Amino acid sequence: MNGPVYFVGAGPGDPELLTLKARRLLDAADLVIYTGSLVPMEVVAGIRAEVRDSAGMHLDEICEAITMAWRAKKKVVRLHTGDPAIYGAIGEQMTRLRREGVPFTVVPGVSSVAAATAALNAELTLPEISQTVIITRRGGRTPVPKRESLPELARHRATMMILLSVGMIDEVTKELITAGYPGDTPAAVVEKASWPEERTIRGTLSDIAGKIAAAGIKKTAIIAVGEVFSLDKTGPGTLSRLYDKNFSHGTRKAE
Repeated sequence: MNGPVYFVGAGPGDPELLTLKARRLLDAADLVIYTGSLVPMEVVAGIRAEVRDSAGMHLDEICEAITMAWRAKKKVVRLHTGDPAIYGAIGEQMTRLRREGVPFTVVPGVSSVAAATAALNAELTLPEISQTVIITRRGGRTPVPKRESLPELARHRATMMILLSVGMIDEVTKELITAGYPGDTPAAVVEKASWPEERTIRGTLSDIAGKIAAAGIKKTAIIAVGEVFSLDKTGPGTLSRLYDKNFSHGTRKAE
């Protein structure tokens, strides 16, 4: 019996951030269809498989290529940037494969959100500062539900990681400030997180748009917003109880 098609997360760009499972599946594959506009060529360099770039392919072509290869008993990997569950557009592909009777398995990858956070030397959740992370995008050519518009989400003043929106950063910052974030809220943009050409620019909601315009960043970047990104040298203010010497838990008694 032929094995499943694998939807694999390629990670944010650095080939060393591929999971061990992703590396094994790539090395064993007969056909790899990868998102060439976002996945560096180095990720698929040197593998024995036929490699096809999906940047110029539409949904029908992608699914036909996968289905034909699977029916020919080839090992197929559909390689997506970051983690395929986040803006990976895999749902529509999986629907087609189910219709064709083609089994598949999803292999998670390191998200660009994680890579951007690492580039900022930050923690997305800090006690009594923010315990919620909102991963979202601003509506553009592809709309978002009204209930998930930036002004609606901004009411929480949680940590926000805004993808696919840096080209609209003027609108993003204005909407967040109008909806409730103070203008001095820390904000940053990470371009091409984990790539050799990675750039990190910090500021506040009031000035980050101007800095990004001056830097010429227009795509492949994440906007990070929230108090957790503060560079205040005094620290987060409230410590986690996990390592508090006065706090008992299942593996340690309080002093």
